[in-house]
Amino acid sequence: MIADRDMEITRLGVRVFTYTSFIRRGFGHSHPGPPNEARQTLFEIETRGGAKGYAFGVPADLVERTLKPMLIGENALYREKIWQKLSELQRGNGSTLSDAHMALVDVALWDLAGHAVGLPVQKLLGAFRDKIPAYASTMCGDADLKGGLTCPEAYADFAEQCKEEGYTAFKMHPWMPPVPGAPSVDRDIEMCVAVRKRVGDGMHLMLDPYHQYSRQEAKKIGRAIEELGFLWMEEPMREASVSSYTWLCNELDLDICGPETAPGQIWTRAEWVKAGACDILRTGVLDVGGITPMMKTIHLAEAHGMSIELHQNGAATLQALGAMQIPGRFFERGLLHPLIDYTKRTPWLATLEDPMDKDGFVHVPTGPGIGWDIDWDFIAANEVN
Repeated sequence: MIADRDMEITRLGVRVFTYTSFIRRGFGHSHPGPPNEARQTLFEIETRGGAKGYAFGVPADLVERTLKPMLIGENALYREKIWQKLSELQRGNGSTLSDAHMALVDVALWDLAGHAVGLPVQKLLGAFRDKIPAYASTMCGDADLKGGLTCPEAYADFAEQCKEEGYTAFKMHPWMPPVPGAPSVDRDIEMCVAVRKRVGDGMHLMLDPYHQYSRQEAKKIGRAIEELGFLWMEEPMREASVSSYTWLCNELDLDICGPETAPGQIWTRAEWVKAGACDILRTGVLDVGGITPMMKTIHLAEAHGMSIELHQNGAATLQALGAMQIPGRFFERGLLHPLIDYTKRTPWLATLEDPMDKDGFVHVPTGPGIGWDIDWDFIAANEVN
């Protein structure tokens, strides 16, 4: 039995290290780029009894300024209490304590709990399944990148490649500003037609188009991919307008999946369910502030008989998917691009957190906690003092 005294948080730390990235970001979207030095952080929580938990991406200044005064002395197993304290702190401090930062603290606490008892988080949540089919989730379209996603046929080529690799589903992020000519309803539709024609009816397809289309533009795209047999469409309009999504759901037979980027965590998702603004509910570890609130969202969908899809990749997402008793049908694997080697995207991990088998399934990590195989030598060799 674990004594409460042993679970008292006594130390928070953050290690900053560099790595070589082949990705550039612009206007919130990821694209391939030349090699560049990037920074990552490893956040550490340690208890009096020596239990440790980790998460990647917590800013060092947030640890010193906010997290140490709040968490030192707390019981690391009181995740709900800690999450509620962080949630209350967000009022008036949302710009410095984002939902994603809250999520990473929560992930580290779940990782710690798993390490303390030697079990993966999936088992702590209540396991349901051990593998989940993955869908290939693309990066946004490119302007003039040789070998990139520059035209509808390039997307079709990539979809065919992903199908050959074992993926049974493929989701497209089309061209976004500032790519010349974007956004374009007609080009987005042309891309969807090209992909369906290439892969046939045996591959599930989904679309995540430009997020600020008008109602009529969203309906036009929706009608087109409805005829192509797409599974769903997500975020074709501003998510602040819940009534627009209610209208779109009523106009289309195609399933609408959301919300994704709308603020408000679990409360916003409850309002979307009540308003009939989505057919498939959307949640994610970083979107709603952690595993703790994400599981509440999953149960919200269950109570309303709704499917729910989890946003973004990662081992924490896999642990939650492994504990879900309703769809979540897929694991979002990506973001993918013809010019990016996905297997090398996290050099601080000794092994890939979400390898896919030949049948297109990703298996829930079986190690304790979140299940990361952290490359401690890499972090030490690249640490910034």
